[in-house]
Amino acid sequence: MSTSVFERLVLTLGVLFALAFMVIVVPPLVQSGDVFGAFAAGFVNPYSSGYSLDVILCALILFVWILYERKSRGIKHGWIAIPLSFVPGVATGFAVYLVLRSRQLEKEQAVV
Repeated sequence: MSTSVFERLVLTLGVLFALAFMVIVVPPLVQSGDVFGAFAAGFVNPYSSGYSLDVILCALILFVWILYERKSRGIKHGWIAIPLSFVPGVATGFAVYLVLRSRQLEKEQAVV
């Protein structure tokens, strides 16, 4: 798979998640206005709790990776993925980070 196909696929999936988030989550959140209740709803049963915990831990792992690569590889602007991981979600933040990272590493390889 070429880099451009990889980046397009990853960004497409990130955008699709953001759109789904806006359609599924935002209307009831606006209607209720209860941000804490919306977060807590992810833990209403063991199954949703498992998925919610998985997402939270994946976000934390992504944050550690971003902060690590900022120092170890000099990845710039990775911090953008951190707020995107909160809203709309980890899928979008992760997609953006992968593309930022891919483009920067590709430029570095072209220089060498």
